[in-house]
Amino acid sequence: MSVLEPRDADTGTADVGTVGDTSVSKPSAGFEGEGPETGGVLGRTYRALSVGIVSVVFLIAFEATAVGTAMPVAARELHGIALYAFAFSAYFTTSLFAMVLSGQWADRRGPLGPLATGISAFGAGLLLSGTAGSMWMFVAGRAVQGLGGGLVIVALYVVISRAYPERLRPSIMAAFAASWVIPSVVGPLASGSVTQHLGWRWVFVGIPVLVVFPLALALPAIRRRASGPPDPAAALEPFDRRRILLALGISSGAGLLQYAGQERNWFALLPAVVGFVLLVPAVRGLLPPGTARAARGLPSVVLLRGVAAGSFIAAESFVPLMLVTQRGLSPTMAGLSLAAGGGTWALGSFVQSRPRLEPYRERLMVGGMVLVAAAIAAAPSVLIDAVPVWTVAVAWAFGCFGMGMVIASTSVLLLKLSAPEEAGANSAALQISDGLSNVLLLAAGGAAFAALGGGAVGAVHEAVEAGAASGSHPGAFAVVFLPMAGVALVGAWVASRVRTR
Repeated sequence: MSVLEPRDADTGTADVGTVGDTSVSKPSAGFEGEGPETGGVLGRTYRALSVGIVSVVFLIAFEATAVGTAMPVAARELHGIALYAFAFSAYFTTSLFAMVLSGQWADRRGPLGPLATGISAFGAGLLLSGTAGSMWMFVAGRAVQGLGGGLVIVALYVVISRAYPERLRPSIMAAFAASWVIPSVVGPLASGSVTQHLGWRWVFVGIPVLVVFPLALALPAIRRRASGPPDPAAALEPFDRRRILLALGISSGAGLLQYAGQERNWFALLPAVVGFVLLVPAVRGLLPPGTARAARGLPSVVLLRGVAAGSFIAAESFVPLMLVTQRGLSPTMAGLSLAAGGGTWALGSFVQSRPRLEPYRERLMVGGMVLVAAAIAAAPSVLIDAVPVWTVAVAWAFGCFGMGMVIASTSVLLLKLSAPEEAGANSAALQISDGLSNVLLLAAGGAAFAALGGGAVGAVHEAVEAGAASGSHPGAFAVVFLPMAGVALVGAWVASRVRTR
């Protein structure tokens, strides 16, 4: 997965509060009433900016769906199946640091710098992965992508908060959510076809070409409307070194724990201990007090975001690999098994935004997490040959519907429970919880996967290429999915504590 991944700032919903702002964006049926005469998002004033930044999100969404489809083939050909989870979580590890850096950079000098740098790093990471000769080099490319993704996502929200009046923010955020629907369907098909006929490397090296259009369209418009510090006459504030050090600590600590989980030997205890020592104080300094114990209100909202995103993304990352290696599906068909999720995720986000359902928001979130848990638990049923492969597609559609309700609701409640002057810091905490949980649960799932022989699932290369399932080590997949379903059920309990009494 990738930035705005999972489908918000996170993971791509339409209900995302902009950094440093207390407005809440909700899905809109369109841009009605926002013509050129009224200066709407597609009017002359905002057209270039709107098309440019939505194109950036569209590109990121396409990359997320396309790369997920090509990843099983890439890992197998690079003899790195055992490091499969690392290829995903490396992205989130570096993005944790980049998010904090981007927030300070954009607040002090404007979003143009971090956005341009982030898109460039994102493209460079794709090229590095696409030309990698080993799995570790591939992982390094994903880490560079994470740096770019973390810079981009925060900068985009600062652009929205500065360039658009409050009345237009719901429309532009709705466009962000809508930009995920087409890539969710087209991305796996296109990526699978390219992977089968040209090779997985072309999926990675081809996407950076698409960066040119968003850069050419968005950057000049951002320079005109949102560049520079908020108050050019005021002296520039220095960067908050303490928060940057905490961000470096949380990123480094997560990376060390992830590495230790992959190594699985006594020598790995040292990086595990160092990682834990770095991670604990950083988490305590960057997340609201009481988050770890699910204190009622804001701490539970932040914790729920991490539990939901982490359990779902950790499980989703292994779905294509399971279908390719255990049921003999082509990369195209394996990717398409998740395609319906883009639409049902948007539908879940839309449902929770209905005003008449506001009194039942907590129940919607609890129900959403139950759907997520059920979807994750149902996915490994296809390890049994008698279970139809389409079971995964149906289960994942329901799981994405639940995620749409939960992820969007956490953004709504975060802003509702935040004072105006705390909205920016709390929004950052929400995204850190999201990214950190992705890293830790992917690392845990990857370690369990490798420990039960997951590295051997790609051994029968010819059989998979011929369309026959390898059938090796199905337990390695079960040990990923079933614990993540348990984590999602814990999220249902956390969801019952999001409102203050």
